[in-house]
Amino acid sequence: MPALALVFNAFVWGVSWFPFRQLAGHGLHPLWTTCLIYLFIAVVMGLLRRHAWKAFAAFPMLIALGLAAGFTNVGFNWAATEGDVVRVVLLFYLMPLWNVLLAWLLLGERPTGGALARVALALTGVVVVLKAPGTDWPVPSSLPDWLGVAAGFSFAVTNITLRHLREAPGESRALAMFCGCAVVGGVAALIGSSFGGIASPLLATSGWLGWAVLLGGGFIVANVCLQYGAARLASSAASVIMLSEVLFASVSSVALGAATMDARILVGGALIVAGAVWSAFARTPARGDDRSTH
Repeated sequence: MPALALVFNAFVWGVSWFPFRQLAGHGLHPLWTTCLIYLFIAVVMGLLRRHAWKAFAAFPMLIALGLAAGFTNVGFNWAATEGDVVRVVLLFYLMPLWNVLLAWLLLGERPTGGALARVALALTGVVVVLKAPGTDWPVPSSLPDWLGVAAGFSFAVTNITLRHLREAPGESRALAMFCGCAVVGGVAALIGSSFGGIASPLLATSGWLGWAVLLGGGFIVANVCLQYGAARLASSAASVIMLSEVLFASVSSVALGAATMDARILVGGALIVAGAVWSAFARTPARGDDRSTH
């Protein structure tokens, strides 16, 4: 059951791009979608679990956790809605690189030879993915590409922050992340709307509510599954199972025409995933520490 719970969590995130695109088709930008869905979840959870707020005074870093989770979700949701889903997911999973750099800078953990090898493997995969025909340099070539990279970096920050907050109650950590997603998404959406780059949610056409309820419900169940599965499996096994998100995203997006798949993407993706799997089995944090809303 714990493994199946994590697979379901990966499935929800792997196919979340589809309802996001349906909502965008109704005129609701992914920034507004992220804000509204997580605002609803945060309000409901905050009312039902009022004691969870008390930990914010004892663990002020919960605010940093919320912001990191917010940037993760905003970047990923926006990128997956507007970009090539497979590219976005692969760039998001540059975890070996960001984990090594952040653990070195923030935790003082000097990288080992194996860690540097994992970074090299992941970067090689990125070069293969990004070096498309007609491009001079293998660098992100669009806003979704950059958002995917930024979201992956924020995800690594989220995990590093969770390692500092292992003593904080699980409900308080979840509440902080939900609030962070609502706040970051809302601020970004308001800024975008004020400059005219993002349409107001008041202009959305009818029919969006059903998709929003489906997506929000999926996120709630997925988070429950994540907390249940991660608490009962070794972190290495949990991390590898969660990589099935790449499979769900790839199959669904290619089948529905939201992404392209060729030999270059397959080879590069295999290298990135191999680096992530290697990184998962090499990690040694306390059991159940690295959990996030994604």
